[in-house]
Amino acid sequence: MPWLAVAVLSMLTLPAAALAADPPNEESEKAVLSIPFEKYTLDNGLEVILSVDRKLPVVAVNVWYHVGAFHEQPGRTGFAHLFEHMMFQGSKNVEDDVHISLLQQIGATDVNGTTNFDRTNYFQTVPAHHLETALWLESDRMGFLLDALTPEKLDNQREVVKNERRQRTDAAPYGLASEKAWQALFPLPHPYYGSVIGSMEDLDAATMEDVFQFFEKWYAPSNATLAIVGDIDVEETKKLVERYFGSLPSRPKPESPRVEDVALNEEVVIRMEEPVATLPLVLMYWHSPRIFTEGDATADIVASALGTGKASRLYQRLIYEKKLAQSVSAYQYSLGAQSAFGIEVVARPGKSTDEIVAEVDAVLAELRENGVTDEEIRRARNRFETRRLLGLQRVGGFGGKADMLQSYNHFLGDPGKLAWDLQRYELVTTEETREFARTILAPDRRVVLHAIPPASRAGGAE
Repeated sequence: MPWLAVAVLSMLTLPAAALAADPPNEESEKAVLSIPFEKYTLDNGLEVILSVDRKLPVVAVNVWYHVGAFHEQPGRTGFAHLFEHMMFQGSKNVEDDVHISLLQQIGATDVNGTTNFDRTNYFQTVPAHHLETALWLESDRMGFLLDALTPEKLDNQREVVKNERRQRTDAAPYGLASEKAWQALFPLPHPYYGSVIGSMEDLDAATMEDVFQFFEKWYAPSNATLAIVGDIDVEETKKLVERYFGSLPSRPKPESPRVEDVALNEEVVIRMEEPVATLPLVLMYWHSPRIFTEGDATADIVASALGTGKASRLYQRLIYEKKLAQSVSAYQYSLGAQSAFGIEVVARPGKSTDEIVAEVDAVLAELRENGVTDEEIRRARNRFETRRLLGLQRVGGFGGKADMLQSYNHFLGDPGKLAWDLQRYELVTTEETREFARTILAPDRRVVLHAIPPASRAGGAE
């Protein structure tokens, strides 16, 4: 997923536009897979999640602000991502550009921040005896970033983000092609249109006033959740949280945009010259169920059967049997407002993208007829369970315990949904996958993009 990589740094993401149904069976054996936690709210609205894990003397500090590219105003695409960068530039009591170095000096790891369509997060894992330092740093930029903001900092980070766009989109293989297909799937005025990275024009248009208004609206304690996971004393940690966050001013919790679902009533076909890569690409997108709603787990299972591993259907057909493709992938990109199901195929030199589309359609026709087999469902289920189990081995970082608690809290309002999440995959049936292929992956409800390099660069590729 070359272009989507910016937005999919954490697949456990995005607003609780629609909650899933009641847990199917939380008394099952999967219920033993849980993360003990305590959740409470400060007077200023800041949500706090605490979880004790004493395997190692470290603590993960993870802050989610419930704002992402979905919440941006027209003409200000990429602003949530720009602001993520601004949060590392210093605040009232933290000098310019030393936030990360201060953490590194105390032995912190996994120091990072990410933005996607539905949230922005900041996280680090620190030695347990340095928890207070991490909390002070997070509270200072939550409460006092604007005190140290200057036009020079804004201009500096604007250029950093614009350069990131050049590297990840404008000058990346298939970057512009992927963006074009995505924008056809979510046309204006849908807020997904602008992508997470945004446009050069909108980044240039960002002003100091924009930054102030954005911070005041979205970076309020009432729009944030702080997760602290690791070797902690709960009562002492509560005192630290109150000391550093309790006095931050309360502001109203902002409302998320209300957006109607997008629907395609006919196939949209795009053919464009690929300016960077030397091999042709076929990219297909469909609208699919929102994260954690009915059909989301089915989409994951179908994507796994189609494009994960050498035993997957697209790999077998396009790479092994027909020798048409260099690589294949399929994925459910689960989002809060409306998700996207994608298939990407990079052609071998000299192979036609039209021939690839025909073979993909043949595989999808088989899926609509017979669905995914029980063995394919089992393999996919094992992959998802293994991914979660690996995450449980870490308190912080991408997909660790703190991230899991935050994700379930963000989308479902309950950090304790791990067992329920895994149980969703246990309930997927062959009939459900067949129905998903028939209704969601219909040929007249998709975007199909052909990105084709010039013959002089592609060695005769069509």
